[in-house]
Amino acid sequence: MENKNEWSESIPVKEQIKIMKRLFVFAKPFKKQFYSALFFGFLLALTNIMLPKIIEIFIDTYLVPQKATQQILLLFAGLYFGTILIKSVFWFLSLYIYRLGSEKTVKHIRDTLFGKLHTLGMRYFDQTPAGSIVSRVTNDTEGIKEFFQVFQAVLQGLFAIMTAFVAMFFLDIRLAFSCLIFLPVLGFIIWYYQHQSSRIYRGMREKLSQLNTKLNESISGMSIIQQFRQEKRLQKEFGVTNDEYLASRYSMIKINALFLGPIISLLYTSSLVVILGFFGYDSFTQPISVGVIYAFITYAQNFFNPMTNMMDYLSVFQDGVVSGSRILKILDNEELAPGQTGEGKHLIQDAKIEFKQVSFSYDGEHDVLHDISFTANPGETVALVGHTGSGKSSIINVMMRFYEFNRGDILIDGVSIKQYPTKELRHKMGLVLQDSFMFYGDIKGNIRLMDDSISGEAIRDAASFVQADRFIEALPGAYDAKVIERGASYSSGQRQLLSFARTIVTDPKILVLDEATANIDTETESLIQEGLRKMRKGRTTIAIAHRLSTIKDANLILVLDKGQIIERGTHDELLAKQGTYYDMYQLQSTEGE
Repeated sequence: MENKNEWSESIPVKEQIKIMKRLFVFAKPFKKQFYSALFFGFLLALTNIMLPKIIEIFIDTYLVPQKATQQILLLFAGLYFGTILIKSVFWFLSLYIYRLGSEKTVKHIRDTLFGKLHTLGMRYFDQTPAGSIVSRVTNDTEGIKEFFQVFQAVLQGLFAIMTAFVAMFFLDIRLAFSCLIFLPVLGFIIWYYQHQSSRIYRGMREKLSQLNTKLNESISGMSIIQQFRQEKRLQKEFGVTNDEYLASRYSMIKINALFLGPIISLLYTSSLVVILGFFGYDSFTQPISVGVIYAFITYAQNFFNPMTNMMDYLSVFQDGVVSGSRILKILDNEELAPGQTGEGKHLIQDAKIEFKQVSFSYDGEHDVLHDISFTANPGETVALVGHTGSGKSSIINVMMRFYEFNRGDILIDGVSIKQYPTKELRHKMGLVLQDSFMFYGDIKGNIRLMDDSISGEAIRDAASFVQADRFIEALPGAYDAKVIERGASYSSGQRQLLSFARTIVTDPKILVLDEATANIDTETESLIQEGLRKMRKGRTTIAIAHRLSTIKDANLILVLDKGQIIERGTHDELLAKQGTYYDMYQLQSTEGE
């Protein structure tokens, strides 16, 4: 997990530029839209300098000399109105096309980010709160959307500033250059604002991420919270995090209120004082054209107004840079799922599994598995037993390639597991976990898991095989029955039966059972034991056993303690040794009486 202090520091300018360049890569597929929008933005700027010129000509040529006729009035009114209509069209096209491009870009970023998350190894998700990840995919990508709109505002503002300056230049060179003296002041303000605001925005985004984490944990664990009456404690913790987020928002509001609109307004007012002072001084020696004064003041307004918009967007820019840095941090994460080193030509045929002196560590320092060695011949069942933390699930994790093991090797049919394509491993290995996760949808969708190649008949056969058809066909809609989030409307036993059907429908050669019957009541367990025996027939099975009575017929039982195999043998052989397995079995037998 990231160091929280990192998010309280400002982002250096060089890093901000690097972030921008990398984000622009996502916009490359839509560059035609962005270029088209900027072209219409340039036309909009040209149209804006035409409007004051029309008024200037009307005032100086017709209004002041009192030469205006009804035809002249209608002509200039029509000309002005027509220019406004053209301006509106250019404005619409510029905004619409650019924002369409930015929406597509953000979608591209979100798709890439979501895809990246599915390539990360389990270790990343062990160390990163789910709420923080959700915040990256939702809030931070929305920040990027606004970030791309900043560049439209900046470029369109630059077009307006340049065209306004050119127009002022042709009216009065001295006054045009006098307006430029305010630019160094503006540059210093922008630099100072960026330095301060990037630090504030980083802290604000981190607090928002923490807020999402608290919210996600509270919603996911609501039943436990209410059961143990933890509402007040969690409300207090959420309130503290929310207050910290509010404080960071206060800091943002304060710096924005100080450095954005008011500063530009002050510069614009100062420029008006200079302009009116020049014209007032000139009026002592020569007549001053009213139309020129109007046009120059309007051009000065066109010169400074875009700066106000650009300064306002600086806050959005900083928010986007911070969001971009958080997104890129995930995209740059190298905690990937273990990769395969082979050419992808190997296929699992007999499903013989061999562990050869396998050692594994979650943190890279402390081994949780030590020199694990055993063989599961084709069609055999190897059971893993031991107390909590003995290493049973870790053996499953490395065999399923959820984690990379440190030393030793795992062979399937005499070939290193690293040499098989990931697709082959996933297709030929069926996993049933203790906690069955159900997706929102319906029964048949949860069994086939969106694999349209699995027919309805295959779904029904799989359900019948594990004896899940009994309760499914009693449901309204049967296989079309609705499944709400996490399958909350079904019992743990029913969810586990569906998990069994989901596994068997793919016809795996290797079956991995991670305490698959631990959460099932005795009545349901008796229903699926026969199904389990049928599932294991002809398949190599690795089973973590919670109830020792369910593995009496295993070909090999491994007793683990602190990541080491301390006993091995069949059920009868281990009982005869009267060791750890014997004690465990006797304890469960006593508890069952």
